[in-house]
Formats: sequence, structure tokens, C-alpha cells
Amino acid sequence: MDTWLYLSQGFAVALTPGNLMIALIGCFVGTIVGLLPGLGPINGVAILLPLAFALHLPPESALILLATVYIGCEYGGRISSILLNVPGDAGAIMTALDGYPMAKQGRGGVALSISAVSSFVGSLIAICGIILFAPLLANWSLAFGPAEYFALMVFAIACLGSMMAQNPLKSFLAALIGLGLATVGVDANTGVYRFTFDSVHLSDGIQFVVVVIGLFSVSEILLMLESTSSGQGLVRKTGRLLFNLKEARQCAGTTLRSSFIGFFVGILPGAGATIASAITWMMEKKISGDEESFGKGNIRGVAAPEAANNASACGSFIPMLTLGVPGSGTTAVMMGALTLYNITPGPAMFTEQPDIVWGLIAALLIANVMLLVMNIPLIGLFTRMLAIPSWFLVPAIAAVSAVGVYAVHSTTFDLLLMVGLGILGYILRKMHFPMSPLILGFVLGELLEQNLRRALSISNGNLNILWESGVAKSLLVLAVLIIVVPPLVRLARRRQRGKDKEEEASAS
Repeated sequence: MDTWLYLSQGFAVALTPGNLMIALIGCFVGTIVGLLPGLGPINGVAILLPLAFALHLPPESALILLATVYIGCEYGGRISSILLNVPGDAGAIMTALDGYPMAKQGRGGVALSISAVSSFVGSLIAICGIILFAPLLANWSLAFGPAEYFALMVFAIACLGSMMAQNPLKSFLAALIGLGLATVGVDANTGVYRFTFDSVHLSDGIQFVVVVIGLFSVSEILLMLESTSSGQGLVRKTGRLLFNLKEARQCAGTTLRSSFIGFFVGILPGAGATIASAITWMMEKKISGDEESFGKGNIRGVAAPEAANNASACGSFIPMLTLGVPGSGTTAVMMGALTLYNITPGPAMFTEQPDIVWGLIAALLIANVMLLVMNIPLIGLFTRMLAIPSWFLVPAIAAVSAVGVYAVHSTTFDLLLMVGLGILGYILRKMHFPMSPLILGFVLGELLEQNLRRALSISNGNLNILWESGVAKSLLVLAVLIIVVPPLVRLARRRQRGKDKEEEASAS
């Protein structure tokens, strides 16, 4: 009963004219920031954090502004992924796998509309989960220590090999390239320089923005130039702007499953939308019964990651609010905002400062409705990007990409590295290597190493800690099965087909 009383107080806070205007501004700014390749929610929240403090906003209003920018970025990141094959952030990588092929088939509007609704459902389910189960789920997330996180990362990387059923070996090799890129820079534990080639510019490692824009944006530009010069069209003219009833029924189960999985992954501190979207995309591919169509424009391949990454984004508020542990990089920045107001996140916030906590939860519900209402009518405007001639679109993408990369460290070295990675990405794509496992390997590599180091530090180097707990053991067993079982199944099918042919030949 107290929960509903606190929630009504939260709506009283969120529905004030000032906070409603702040939520609307946050949703709009977040959508634009998410649309721009390379910026992402962390940069969007970090840019507005000093502004919120400088305007002397009360803590609940400042948190509402930053939170609505966060979820707005999750909505906006899908736009460039679907229309241009340039993910706005890491969580939108999986959306591009089926979203961009749909845009090339003239179904860009359908992809955008189903992603908007899936994002809304995912966020709604996650926010309801926050309201009902926040303290309970926070305690559950504490069961995940460094060893369990290491096992989770191993499981996620093992899953990458099954992303491309036609060539899992290339998927694994791409993931290994990503893991290799993640090792560049100074070792945080020993201070040793790794693979920097005596360049001070690589001492901080390769930034995610540089990698994702180089491998996706620059390589896409090169492919656009190639297809234009050979007379091939880039995309077909967009037809329908909204999905139909058949497509809605097709995606209903996918959206619900992915929302729940994304929410539970989001609760785990540091897991994030990237893992949630990858796991749900691969899960839907396996259970669909139509694996070959995934990666070629299957609408469920858009609904699954979009529902998951938005549910994960909202779920990441649980460890921040209940434990004072950031659930993602973006919530870490938001925790910094609370410390500016001398507020310490933790269990006491729910009772000592209910206006802040429940005002935020109510604002998230309101902002999701705002984003749905805002995004659906703008689908027609977004799809007009596909009608822009290539002679204007290609340099425009190049300019936005260069600005996004240069803004990280303000060095020309990053621009040169972006071009180099773009050429590498172009060559790999021509050789039919998938880019998504590479990017996900890069993102997961740092988390994998950090949690391995922490686990071994706790156990004084005893490797048994990596598989002592039931959770870690289960995840590692699943990882082995994912690697071993599919090749055995394919081999058995091949032998069976050979036997069938022999029987047919002997019968004839």
C-alpha cells in the first residue's frame, strides 16, 4: 500500500508544469543525441549535467532531465541504425542487423514504427518492475560477483559465434579481433603499455566512438561510394510507414520475451543494453524456426533488441537507486549528479527522499508516453533521409562522423585511426565478415578482463573461483554447449543427408 502512496506522490512531482516541460525537453534532446552516430546516452547526459547544475534545478528536476535524455537516446539510437546502418550507440548495434536490410527493402517506416512500439513496451515493463520489485531484485543482483560476471561475458562471447549460422567461424574470428582491439592501452593493474607501438595517443586505448564510427560509418561510406559508382541503388523508396496487424502479432511474443530478459540483464550492474540486445536477438533467431531470414530483414530481429535495450536501460536504475551501484555508464554519470546535491543513492532514498525516487519513476512513465507520441508522427520525416541523394548523404555522414570522433580527444590521430579502422571494416565486409561480433567483442573485452582480474585478486590467483558458484558453473556450461553442439548438429545433418543420398542411389 505504501508503494502506491509513494507513487501517487511521485506523479504529483512529475506532473508539475515545470517538470513536464523538463521531461519533454529531455525526450527531444535525447532523441536528437541518440540519432547522431557516436554520441550516445553517456555523452548526452554528461553534456547536460553541468547545465542542470548551473540552472540551479532542484535535485528531482535535474534527475528527471538526465533520465529522460537517457531513455530518449535509447529511442533515437535506432534511427541511424535502421536508416544508415550507423548505430548511435553500442545498444543499437543489433538493431542494424535487420533494420538496415528492411530499409533497403523499402520497409524503413515499418522498422522504425515497430522499434518505437517495442521500445515503449520494453520500457513500460521495466518501469513496472522497478515499482513492484526494486528492493527484491537489487538483493538478487548482489549474487553476481566478479566470477559470475566473467562467466556471463564468456557466455555472451560464445553466443557471438552462433550469430551467423552460415559462417560461425568468421563470427568467432571477428569477435576475437574485437577482443584484441580492447587490449590496446595501459594495463590498469600493472601500468604496462600494451600494443601501443610507442604512441602516446593509444595509451588510453581505442575509444568506442572511434571503433564504431570507423567500422560502421566509414566502411558504410566506402560501400555507398562503390554501389553508387557501379550504378546500384542504395535503398528502395519507402512504402508503408506503420506496421500492420499481422506484423504486430508476429512481434508480440518477441517483444514481451525480450522486455523481461532485457530488464533482468539491466539489473546486473555493468551488464548493460549491449548484452541484453545481443542475447535477445540470438535467442529469437534460435527459437524462430526461420534462422536464415535473421540478418536479412526479419522484423522480429528489430523488435527483440529494441525492447531489450530500453528495458535494460530502465532496469539499470534499480542498482543505482537501491544499492548506490551504477547499473550502466550512464547511471554512473547520474550518480555523479546526485552527489553534486549531497545526495547518496541507496536503500534509504526510498523512504528519506521519496519525492526524488518516486518523482523519477513517475517521470519515466510519462516520458515513455511522450517519446511514443513524439516518434510515431516523425517516422515520415525520418524516412525522408532515404530520399536524400548520395552525393549529399555521403559527405554529410562523413562530416557528422568526423565531428563525433574529433570531439572525444580533439586530436587528428583519432580521425586517422577512424579512417584506418574504416578501411579494415570495408575489407572485412567485402570478405563477408560480420561487424556486429567484432564491435560486441570490443565492448565486452574490457568487462571480461576487469572481472577476471577482480576474481583472481579475491582468490589470490586460484582459478577455481571462476566456476565455484552455481551461477558461474551454469553459464560456463551453456557457453561450452553453444560452441560444441551446433557444429555437431550440422555434422549429423550432413551425414544424414549423405546416407539419404546413398539410399536413394542404391534404390534407383
